[in-house]
Amino acid sequence: MTLLTSLSPFELGNGQVVITPQHIQLTIFPNNGQTYHDAQVSDYAGLKRRNFPHRPPLKLSLVAHTSLPSQDLQGTLGFGFWNHPFMAGMSGLRLPRAIWFFFGAPPNNMPLAMGSRGHGWKAAIFDATKPLFFALLPFAPLGFLLMRIPRLYRLLWPLGQRSLGVFEQDLDIDIHQPHHYEIHWYRKQVQFWVDGHCVLSTPTASRGPLGFIAWVDNQYAIVTPQGCFGWGTVPLSQPQTLTISELTITQL
Repeated sequence: MTLLTSLSPFELGNGQVVITPQHIQLTIFPNNGQTYHDAQVSDYAGLKRRNFPHRPPLKLSLVAHTSLPSQDLQGTLGFGFWNHPFMAGMSGLRLPRAIWFFFGAPPNNMPLAMGSRGHGWKAAIFDATKPLFFALLPFAPLGFLLMRIPRLYRLLWPLGQRSLGVFEQDLDIDIHQPHHYEIHWYRKQVQFWVDGHCVLSTPTASRGPLGFIAWVDNQYAIVTPQGCFGWGTVPLSQPQTLTISELTITQL
């Protein structure tokens, strides 16, 4: 199924979405970093979360590149599936679930998988709705303190990571050049492919239903096992664009 006809654009601040039969271009323009700017497309606009359109098994396939090399990008960008946990107009917040390719530029810092970078281009899944997460939640304040001791972090964080359903793989590829990306989402496994090579295969999968999203924005987030949390926006000195083509979702 080609998604171009079912995508809804969303523009905030100076974000700009251009959809043609050949490609999708998501652009944010220079700004002073005082406000949030976002350009995105999704296929779940107006839907309740329980009616989001995607469940396994399926395959997402697309070609993508950015207008700038990774060292010159700011904010975050990416594409894949999630449950939009903070959707305006819906009652209450939801814990996040996602399966996606994600880029975050410093000061973005979310090293949720042991040994992974807190920034950069990565393939990742997480699901904070697992029963183990709720079981461990009362111990979180103590856990944050213990994680600040390196030896205890190495000992204890694998349990925290498992409770969040987190699996990540840092990608050392040139995001500025076009690459073919695929996500194979099965009921108990997710495979991420780049240019025909499997870069991450997970032993679990985030639950559905989820919606497709692609975006570029000027925000950053800080979430670490040691209990450091933060969010903010950053300035841009030049436009940056995520271009997507050959976008399809098919059943497996």
